[in-house]
Amino acid sequence: MHSENRRGKRVKNTRTLNKPYSIELLTEKVKNAKRAEGLADGTLWNYQHAFNLLTEYLGYDDVRMLNVDVCRDFATWLLNDRVQFDGHKYKKETDKKRGLSPRTANDIIKTLRTAFRFLVGEGMLDYNPFESVASIKQQEKIIDVLTVNELKALLNAPDQRSYAGFRDYVLMNVLIDTMARINEILSLEVNDIDLHNRSITLRPEVVKTRKGRFLNISKATARLLKNLMDEVADFESEFIFLANYGEPLTSNHFRHRLVTYAKQVGIKKRVYPHLFRHTAATMFLENGGDIRSLQIMLGHSDLRMTMKYTHLSRKAVTTQHEQFSALNLITDKLNKPRKIKRK
Repeated sequence: MHSENRRGKRVKNTRTLNKPYSIELLTEKVKNAKRAEGLADGTLWNYQHAFNLLTEYLGYDDVRMLNVDVCRDFATWLLNDRVQFDGHKYKKETDKKRGLSPRTANDIIKTLRTAFRFLVGEGMLDYNPFESVASIKQQEKIIDVLTVNELKALLNAPDQRSYAGFRDYVLMNVLIDTMARINEILSLEVNDIDLHNRSITLRPEVVKTRKGRFLNISKATARLLKNLMDEVADFESEFIFLANYGEPLTSNHFRHRLVTYAKQVGIKKRVYPHLFRHTAATMFLENGGDIRSLQIMLGHSDLRMTMKYTHLSRKAVTTQHEQFSALNLITDKLNKPRKIKRK
C-alpha cells in the first residue's frame, strides 16, 4: 500500500539548503570560524563591530542587498557621517565628532573584506562586494616620539616610596627595555620571568599575533622585576603588575596615571603606553641597531610593518645622509671648499 501511494511521484533524496542571508547570522559564522583559529577576543570584537556598523548603515539585515556601490557608499558614510565614539559612556560629547578617521575607516573596510572573503570561500555567498572597494587614502601619521630627557623626566615622576609609584616605575622600565605592547606586559605572570637568564616569555594567548616570543631584559630591569615580585607576594597572585588592592592592573588605569606624570613634569606631547614602544624602537635604530633584529624584538611577521612602525626621526635620516651620501665618494679634500679669509 505504501509503495502504491508514492508511485509516479517525485522522490526527494537531497535537502534544499538555503544560504543564510542574515547579516547577524553570517557574523556569527565568521566569529565562530575565527574563534576556532584561536584569534584574540579583541580581534573577534573587531569583526562584530564592523558588521554592526554595516547593519547600522544599511538599516536592514539582508546581505543580498549589498553590492560594490553600496559598500563604497558605506565607506563614504564612515568617513563623513558616522559619529566617533557614539554610545561610548566614558567619552565627552566634545569628543564625539562626525566622521571617522581614514585609518579607522580603512580598518573597518579591511575587516569586512576579509570576512566576506571567508564567506565566499565557505560557499555561503557567491561574491565579495568589498573586494573592489579601494582603500581610503590617508596621510602618513608622524609620531612625535619622546626625547631622552623626556624619558628621564617620566621615570623620575613616580614616587617610588609608595607601592603604586614603584610599580609604575618598574612598568615604564620594562616597556622601554622590551619594546613590548602594554597588554603583553600587564599579562605577565611570575612563571613567565626567568631572572637567572634575564628573559621574559610572552605566551601565545597574550600576544596580539598569537605567536609567543622571548624578550631579553637588562640586569637593571631584572632587579626591578625581582623587587616588584617580592612586593606583590602578599597578594598571592600569579600576575606581577597589580593594582594596590591586588587585582591585575589595567591598561586604562596605567594610561591615566601616565598622563598625570606627563603633566607633572611638563611634557606637552600626548603620552600613552604605546609611545614607549615607538620611542624605544626609534632609539634602537638611531643607536645603530639593525632593522632585522628590531623586527624580531617587536614580534612583526612582515619587515614592512617594522619599517612603517618605527617612524625614524629626522636625526637618524640626517646621520644616514651624512654618512652614506654618494657625494662622499666623489669629493676629496682637494675639492672641498676652503676658507681663505676671516670675516
